[in-house]
Amino acid sequence: MKKVLVLLSFSLIITFYGCIKSKPALAEEVELIVNNSEFNGVVLISQNNEQSLLKAKGFADIEKRVPLKTSDLFVIGSISKQITAVLILKEFEKGSITLHDPISKYLKLAQPWSNTITIHHLLTHTHGIVDVNQDLAFEVGSQFQYSQLGYELLANILEKVKGQSFQEISTAFFRENGLMKTFHPADTTYSDLVKGYIQNSDSTFTFETTSLENYVPAGALISNVEDLQLWNKLLYSGVLVNFETLELMKTRYATREHPIFGKVEYGYGLLFKDGQANVEVGAFGYAPAFVSACYYYPEIKTSIVVLENVARNLEDFKKTFAVHSEIMALAKQAALKESGL
Repeated sequence: MKKVLVLLSFSLIITFYGCIKSKPALAEEVELIVNNSEFNGVVLISQNNEQSLLKAKGFADIEKRVPLKTSDLFVIGSISKQITAVLILKEFEKGSITLHDPISKYLKLAQPWSNTITIHHLLTHTHGIVDVNQDLAFEVGSQFQYSQLGYELLANILEKVKGQSFQEISTAFFRENGLMKTFHPADTTYSDLVKGYIQNSDSTFTFETTSLENYVPAGALISNVEDLQLWNKLLYSGVLVNFETLELMKTRYATREHPIFGKVEYGYGLLFKDGQANVEVGAFGYAPAFVSACYYYPEIKTSIVVLENVARNLEDFKKTFAVHSEIMALAKQAALKESGL
């Protein structure tokens, strides 16, 4: 009997040791992709709200050879849009706005189209605004045209409704939700923002100085992988907005011809393939020299965040986002298998 108990105990120890040492297959495959590429950035994989991979590779400052840390900050590009969308939708939940209000209710614009364009049109890039002092590019609601300006106007509406600057609104929201490493760029309390680089055809690197020169609500917020993983956790568990509102974010309102995905559906700040909002949902982000992805896979409860501070092959975004796309393809394959699609 003693021998059996000893053998059983030894077996349990080996099993436990193996469990804490081994990585899930997805994390192992992603780490292999990162190690065998030119990738210069940070990757985080979270499965069932537990980190299975957190890895930094490369440099925060190439000239000084400063290694990247997993906690380093990056400009997150168009991932910013889903944050601005959530801020708008929180006001919608409070009853402060309705999504079909004309923007003239909040903004004093000289153009008559301000009476027909709604908050919904701004959220979905179906408004046709190219300049606030010009005629529309197309009839309201008739086309999709990706727009940074539309999300700046959404921030202007938030400022009008709340009587605060977008910096104040976003900063308060980040801190209330424990997003301690997410910042409006005008908030000078942050540190550890990495330098962004363009890799030239001769493999030299040029420090990019314009990474923050976009409309902040559309493409210039700052964060790190762990905060974006927390963002996904809070968003898709119904903490930031309720589940009914989250479904609005994941509803198809327009179809976009994406430079990487091809034909893709657009909700409120989120992208997904037709009929696959519960398989893979999120956004890529590009700010000059910063190449980002933040996606969630509901079927397998997996979050993937990939932040890079070296941009390559800008003549072909599929190559620029090659590592991000390869990592995402692995997760999507697992999610599709789980969903039976």
